[in-house]
Amino acid sequence: MSNQSPIIIKPRDRDAIIRSLRSGVVPSVGLQYIQVGRAQEVASFIRDIDTVADGGASLRLVIGEYGSGKTFFLSLVCSLAQEKGLATMHADLSPEKRLHGSHGQARRLLSELIASLSTRTKRDGHAMAPILERLAMQGSPDLSQLAALPGGHAFSKVVGIYLRSTSTEERQAALRWLQAEYTTKTDAMRDLGVREFLGDADFFPALRLYAALVRLAGYKGLYVCLDELVNLYKITNATSRRANYEDLLSMLNNTLQGNISGLGIVLGGTPEFLTDTRRGLYSYEALRSRLAENSLASQAGLKDYDSTVLRLANLTQEELYVLLKNLRRVYASGYPEIEERVPDEALQAYLRYCFEKIGESYFRTPRNTIKGFLDLLSLLQQYPDRTWDTLLPSISIDVDVDPSPLTTLMM
Repeated sequence: MSNQSPIIIKPRDRDAIIRSLRSGVVPSVGLQYIQVGRAQEVASFIRDIDTVADGGASLRLVIGEYGSGKTFFLSLVCSLAQEKGLATMHADLSPEKRLHGSHGQARRLLSELIASLSTRTKRDGHAMAPILERLAMQGSPDLSQLAALPGGHAFSKVVGIYLRSTSTEERQAALRWLQAEYTTKTDAMRDLGVREFLGDADFFPALRLYAALVRLAGYKGLYVCLDELVNLYKITNATSRRANYEDLLSMLNNTLQGNISGLGIVLGGTPEFLTDTRRGLYSYEALRSRLAENSLASQAGLKDYDSTVLRLANLTQEELYVLLKNLRRVYASGYPEIEERVPDEALQAYLRYCFEKIGESYFRTPRNTIKGFLDLLSLLQQYPDRTWDTLLPSISIDVDVDPSPLTTLMM
């Protein structure tokens, strides 16, 4: 029998957690209910977030193998930043969305980031309009600090149009511009009287502007999470790949040199993306020197949790067991009988079953292990006459493989 105390969780959050994990994706809410281990890593990023909230800047890389939990960790970091009073953005890179491009790739990534803009009270994205309305409540805010930043003249003008205009159409046009939805100068000039729009050349300058904007609106800063940086590693055209790495170097230099206020950036990637000397970040000497890991820590058998590069280890078997207990508690917050019907003995038997089916993959890349467990709980809830031991032999568990092997990107 479980000795865990019940938790109080909103039914909406509980259902979102379960639906997401059963679909193989990271939940956008309630991560604190299921997080296990990695206390030192979390503590390091809390310090990072505090630095940004105090007006500093940061850029960190989270490096881990496929299935190590990078996406979950980045989502947790965003949630922690929101709790600290920061606004957050998050997006995944892809062949069509990257840091540098000449065919809309950087603009599309920026647009997705802006669409994801979230706060503690609006965690599901699309917080741009509420943030602007919050700024409008200040009366006539001073936008001069926006105008002083690179690209800030047009940006501040469009923000001013949104704040002062009484035309619904003009305000909607301003919102579209601020969400990087314009693609031509002609359209921007026609609708708003500005000759610029947020395009491929504006990715990092725009992040600086949005960090300043959210601070003007009363938030402590902006925290940006970018995942799937391996897509830069996959670019076969060396010139294009180098251009993306140069943009990343510019971002890193500006944050390290203290030229930016209230902006944190965390990037998620695989080990080969970092260390491959032919195509990875280490192929660019300036990045290799700045991202070199603490040699003293390595020689002493220690881990430097505060270095720019944080290597994320896979979950251990013990941590996965605790994770299943947490998931059982989340499920039982809506169906209390689950705690009795799935005792600790069942968890241990389930993990043994997974090991027999797929070996150590059950805890090294546990997505399908988690999904199978929640499928079991769902059936037990729907069929009160069934027991876990009779359903266990029918659970299908497959090895979780990387769905995106090394492929090429468009030039």
